[in-house]
Amino acid sequence: MPQAKLSITAPRADARRIYALLEREFEENGYPVGITDLDEARGIELVELYVEGDGAAERERADYVLGENGVSVIVEVEPLPDVDWVTRSLEGLKPVRAGRFLVHGSHDRDKIRANDLAIEIEAGLAFGTGHHGTTAGCLETIERVARRERPRNALDLGAGSAVLAIGIAKLARIPVLATDIDPVAVEVARENIRANGVASFADAVTATGFSHRAIAARAPYDLIVANILARPLMSLAPEMARQLAPGGSLILSGILTRQRRAVLAAYAGQRFRHVRTLVKGEWVTIHLKRG
Repeated sequence: MPQAKLSITAPRADARRIYALLEREFEENGYPVGITDLDEARGIELVELYVEGDGAAERERADYVLGENGVSVIVEVEPLPDVDWVTRSLEGLKPVRAGRFLVHGSHDRDKIRANDLAIEIEAGLAFGTGHHGTTAGCLETIERVARRERPRNALDLGAGSAVLAIGIAKLARIPVLATDIDPVAVEVARENIRANGVASFADAVTATGFSHRAIAARAPYDLIVANILARPLMSLAPEMARQLAPGGSLILSGILTRQRRAVLAAYAGQRFRHVRTLVKGEWVTIHLKRG
């Protein structure tokens, strides 16, 4: 069966509205809709809808529903090659090493070595799999911090698939709370936590920022990891200071190299001390301490 991809590029606010409209319109068809950040500095995002067939009828539906809601954009249609996308996605998810951690799919269990801390994430459940420089940078920093400081409890803010929460639980064997604003991501996180055998240490909840009673109940934290984006990280700086225990460590990522100084300035204003910056391509992971 041929498939096609419908794509729309728009400013962030418009893109979020387009995403919601298309998701509702094509929900009964079961067509997946995705949204990704194309240019964070300019606030440009990409909305993509994957459909069966040549996409012509779906483009008409998309044009109609968007027009009815006052949205004027160009909907581009691209035919997709007839391939096994599951197999293709698995091929793209090669095992990734970050310090002692190995992030892998079930198809690569044979790559696990004796002393590895293996984190198994399936391709279809990959809201951050370790293949992005930010996730790998966080894992390497987590290993260094946990070894030196021996934290007693941790928070993974914006957890996605919970790779980082699983890594902390496997390495430090301490309570870890994973949070995300997306309830679908949280369900995926819970499934990954169970599959990796750390359900006795880690849990996941849906929360925006620090707004959940489970977060407050476990505070203050010896270790907080937040792999989000620079702007929300900067706005969260005061709350991070309130939630982190004196002497605790904060690991931040999702930050482009050009955004590093602005993020550091926001946290310096909350009396955080910069310990180390790890660079992975165009992305950085920042380790800060309070007190």
